[in-house]
Amino acid sequence: MKPAPFDYLRPDTLDEALSVLAQHGEDVRPMAGGQSLGAMLNMRIVTPAILLDLNWLQELAVIDGRTTGALVRQRDALDHAALRTAVPLLAQALPHVGHYQTRNRGTLGGSVAHADPSAEIPLTLATLGGEVELRSKQKIRRVPATDFFRSALVTARQPDELLTKLHWPAVGLATRTAFMEFSVREGDFAIVAVACVLDEGLGRLRLGFGGCGETPQIVARDELGRFEARIIDDVLAEATASLDYRSDLLATAAYRRQLAQVLGRQAVSQALKREAAHA
Repeated sequence: MKPAPFDYLRPDTLDEALSVLAQHGEDVRPMAGGQSLGAMLNMRIVTPAILLDLNWLQELAVIDGRTTGALVRQRDALDHAALRTAVPLLAQALPHVGHYQTRNRGTLGGSVAHADPSAEIPLTLATLGGEVELRSKQKIRRVPATDFFRSALVTARQPDELLTKLHWPAVGLATRTAFMEFSVREGDFAIVAVACVLDEGLGRLRLGFGGCGETPQIVARDELGRFEARIIDDVLAEATASLDYRSDLLATAAYRRQLAQVLGRQAVSQALKREAAHA
């Protein structure tokens, strides 16, 4: 199939892009890497009146400490030594994102804006407690990632807003992280993915579950004491029992629930084996 007819606009500045969104709103579909949008256009899942190509807005392709512009390519984020050190969980998740060919074009902000329930980057941002920066002609606002994702492919972005930056929070000195997922084949959408952030000294554990329901689901526990196998099993049993699960052509809800427990246990075990983030 071919896309339905649309007008193509390629702004040279961010202000131009925001002006288009302010004027046309819901008729506009912004495009970053286009790895998901291209297929959706071809299958006519989306039929925008205007396609807004953001790829010339190099001001959105900058990595500044723990802040990444929306147009930062997934490959560039993975290759950025300082970002890997500052946000180790992102570095652990990115190799699971699609294939190396798609990571050459796919962007961090595009993945978050697309809000696929199985996507690794939205799950990582939500698990870490990061924020999404949205900008319109009138204002700039920051939305916690856990509030940004409303449902599958549905976010808190307003029609006149553009996702411009992702803010990745600092982690504690003793923080350890791990990322696990299961898919039918390497590069396929995850049936279940689990992101883990723990501080053994403080007994803090934060788990993010992707692919289970319509959005990333976060479970946080404090004052756990020692991370013994029995304690972890109890936490995972309680956590996974509280999640929402969906059934589709890939897996039943019951299968996803069992897989969430298994991957959760593996993620915690892997995190405990790693050195602390700033050791």
